[in-house]
Parts: sequence; C-alpha cells; structure tokens
Amino acid sequence: MNVVNVISSWPASRWPWAFLALSAFAFESIALYFQYGLGLEPCIMCVYQRVAVLGLFLACLPALVRPDLALMRLTSFIGWIVSAFWGLSIAYEHVQMQNPDNFMLLMSCDIYPNFPNWLQLHQWLPGIFEPRGTCGDIDWMFLSLSMPQWMVIIFGGYSLAALFALAARVVKKKSI
Repeated sequence: MNVVNVISSWPASRWPWAFLALSAFAFESIALYFQYGLGLEPCIMCVYQRVAVLGLFLACLPALVRPDLALMRLTSFIGWIVSAFWGLSIAYEHVQMQNPDNFMLLMSCDIYPNFPNWLQLHQWLPGIFEPRGTCGDIDWMFLSLSMPQWMVIIFGGYSLAALFALAARVVKKKSI
C-alpha cells in the first residue's frame, strides 16, 4: 500500500483529527508556558498567531464528531486550511517586523487587537489574548531561529499537510 492510499483514508478516521487537535492544544499550551513560565509577553502578532492555532483546534471538532460525513470533513478541511495559511501569513509578517531594516513595518504593530465586535477575545480572556509585548523584540531563540521564524515553519507544516491530505483524498477517493 503506498503513502497516498494510506493518507487518503485518514480524513475519514477520527485519530488524525484528534492528533491535529492535540498538536494545536500543545502549541497553545507551549505559548502559555512561554508567557507565564518564562515571562515572555505576547505582542499583537503573537496573539493573532494564537488565534490561528485556536482556529486549527476548532477546525478539528466537526470531523472529530462525524469523520464519516463529507460535510463535516469539508468544514474541518476549510477551517484547517484557512487557519494554517492565515497563521503562516501572520508569522511571516512578524518575521519581517523583526528585521531591523523594516522599521516602518515595525511601526505598524498595533497596541490593541483588531478583533470583530462580536469576538473581543482580548477582553474575554485577557490572560491569553491581550497583547503586552512589542513585535520587534526577539526575546527567545532556539537553533538560531526566533519564535516567529519557528511559527513560519510550524504553520508552513500545517499548510502543506492540509494541502497534501486534501489532494490525496480528492485524487484517490474522488471526494472530500
């Protein structure tokens, strides 16, 4: 059995969606450890990336409930792709803000999140979604990469995995 055949059957099972949800939960937990354990306050871009990771977690829920229904899988795939690519875009922009040559881009770092009026996460859960840091600060590095650079890799992985899983499913099964 080849890899495409195996991967094309995954979306109709619960465990891959549970794994995706668990990975998103792990990244949210790591973010909170960085904030409360290491004292690294999130900036506005960090908060938006947290929302994208939350979107990845929430995207899994329909397929976790009924992975056998195409509508539930489609809903989860759409949420996964939107969250992953939005997170990738935000993380990439955050990396650009940390470049000392992009001073004007750094000046565009807002103080307050631009959430819709009906979703004021920074007021509902300020301990998680209230930005207190500065976008240009590089307070943590691992293997010579900053946190936003790692998030580009992470969201890039989520994006590629979503596209590959969806493409494998459509090509082999001719359905979502």
